[in-house]
Amino acid sequence: MNKTPRVLALLVVAGAAALGLAGCAGLGASSGGGADSAAQAPAPEAATDETAPDAAVVITGRITIETEDPIDAAAEATSIVTDAGGRVSGRSEHAAEDGGQASAELTLRIPADGLEDVRSALAGLGTVKDTSMESVEVGGTQRDLEARMTTLRTAIARYNEWLATASATSDLIELESEISERQTELEGLEAQARALDDQIAMSTVTLSLLSEYVPPKTAPSDFGEALAVGWSGFIGFWGSVVIALGVMLPWLATIGAITAFVIWVSIRARRRLPSRPAASGLDAALFPALDTTTPPTPEDAPAPR
Repeated sequence: MNKTPRVLALLVVAGAAALGLAGCAGLGASSGGGADSAAQAPAPEAATDETAPDAAVVITGRITIETEDPIDAAAEATSIVTDAGGRVSGRSEHAAEDGGQASAELTLRIPADGLEDVRSALAGLGTVKDTSMESVEVGGTQRDLEARMTTLRTAIARYNEWLATASATSDLIELESEISERQTELEGLEAQARALDDQIAMSTVTLSLLSEYVPPKTAPSDFGEALAVGWSGFIGFWGSVVIALGVMLPWLATIGAITAFVIWVSIRARRRLPSRPAASGLDAALFPALDTTTPPTPEDAPAPR
């Protein structure tokens, strides 16, 4: 019943001891190599050996070039990079519209050892307006990845040896889980190392190609241009008026129909009223209508009964 915990404890201790021995072996090899170099080679050569691993550099940059036809220049740039052993990993092109600038942008992957030659060839496409380059040393990162991968490979090999001799089911499950975990971590580190090696071997340069900027005209320069501008404005005005009428026509038709209906109802209502004698226009204006009825006199009053 207590065998499994003891086996696991032994595995943990053995794994720690293996990692420690691997680290010590690496340090001993480094120390031994340094001592042999110091004993057998002059000081300048030893210094060169120490700086050699730091030669791993990732170069990125941006180049802006003004050219007559950016689209054709992009095709030429692609040929230059391809002939040098590189590739184009991204490309976008924009044609000139309404007097604007045409442009093209390419993401170039260029072999690091041929970068300067490619830059010189690209400069022949037009006028170089801007160039910026950046170098980042990644030798330490590269060595760290290698050390971690070496340690994981050693651990995986040791776990496989223990797996071959294990008999208990619990031990087999535990060992397979440890191997799977470390194998996954190792594959991730290997992918990082491959990506870093690609960045070191192939520099990344963004190339921007632009046509010459021509500012738009703000005023006519002669009578012909002024006449053309005036005629264009005239046509544009009446075109706008026609469009406005088209937009307002449904509203005008609706309002006209409602107005006609109200007038028609008013006329019918007046026709139904009783007719009265109409006075002449002049008499009605000068002499308003008077009550001509004569009031009764005392003589006309009826006698009392």
